[in-house]
Amino acid sequence: MFHEHTLAFAWASSDPEPRAGIQERFETVADVMVEAFDKLGIDARIGELPGEYCPGQWSVNVGGRVKVMGVGQRLIRGAAHVGGVVVVDDGERIRDVLIPVYRALELDWDPRTSGALADRAPGLDNAKVIAAIIAALNQRFDLVPGELPASVIENARSLLPEHLPQVA
Repeated sequence: MFHEHTLAFAWASSDPEPRAGIQERFETVADVMVEAFDKLGIDARIGELPGEYCPGQWSVNVGGRVKVMGVGQRLIRGAAHVGGVVVVDDGERIRDVLIPVYRALELDWDPRTSGALADRAPGLDNAKVIAAIIAALNQRFDLVPGELPASVIENARSLLPEHLPQVA
């Protein structure tokens, strides 16, 4: 997650031949996001934009102008993990961070290709976008509500100090 107005997502699945499903997993995630964003009144499209950060064929953009969702995959023997980020609001913060990074790496990037869903649909917040994504997922899959065991939550909380910035 970049900041509090971004959503990180992950989908892990067992797969005896994970390489064979790379394309299908990318397509599924991108299609779900487009369906969700369309329901929110956003002209969402799949495809890489010239000059986008972390370029990818399965990025989702708004109106063919600004990237709002990036996705990647990691494969291991017997499993696949698809993960990414949706920028809901405050897209300028993404640009502010990426400008010096791309400059230092001497990589081409057009900051105008970076944005947020709320730039095109004011009033959107994380909760509305999450609800739309869950609804789109529910149309494709039989979702079953569940909760992580308390031990997992406690373990995650105990690890927080190692992963949060230390403020002086």
